Amino acid sequence: MDARTAKREAARAALEYVEPGMRLGIGSGTTAEEFVRLLAGCVSEGLRIIGVPTSERTAALCRETGVPLSDLDETPQLDLAVDGADEIDPHLSLIKGGGGALLREKIVAAAASRMIVIADASKLVEVLGRFPLPIEVNRFGLGATRLAIGKVAGALGLSGPLTLRMTSGQPFVTDGGHFIVDASFGRIPDTRALSNALFAIPGVVEHGLFLGMADTAIIAGTDGVRTLHAIG
Repeated sequence: MDARTAKREAARAALEYVEPGMRLGIGSGTTAEEFVRLLAGCVSEGLRIIGVPTSERTAALCRETGVPLSDLDETPQLDLAVDGADEIDPHLSLIKGGGGALLREKIVAAAASRMIVIADASKLVEVLGRFPLPIEVNRFGLGATRLAIGKVAGALGLSGPLTLRMTSGQPFVTDGGHFIVDASFGRIPDTRALSNALFAIPGVVEHGLFLGMADTAIIAGTDGVRTLHAIG
């Protein structure tokens, strides 16, 4: 099973959790896009749902494929959010934000009664941190914010490059108008402490540690599709 097929099969398994009439948070990224395409097929066959997308890119794909949309102003409470992840640990703590939509993804996930993560098996890790941690920051005071991130990380025994994300030679700008600093810390033994420390920095808008938000992960790999549940 190649990566594209694995993503599609994980997305297909997630459809089993979608019920008629659901208010559905729809994630971003390549795996979530597979989910959107499969969901659109169900909608064309008569499934009634309303979707709240986590990014402009996801919204555009939903409109293109015929998935009906709302937003969190009109639909502030969601039944289910389905999204991908860049890393998943055994507790179903996540690193997200590789595509730059972490702020909206976290807002949507927090508005949902349940969050299901869909991914291929390469995203499973024992300890989060192999994937650089995206940190969404305000443009104002970027230098001071990056310095503060380095200081709080150092106090927790973490180090590594703090790289401003670029695209086409310019800083990457999120849907919310912010920049992203990718923190290559390596293994993060105490994710909760790092989360709290980052939130204490005024220039940090959000970070890609999703802790205690997902209760189910659907993972597809060479051994087929399996469902994991949060432990501890």
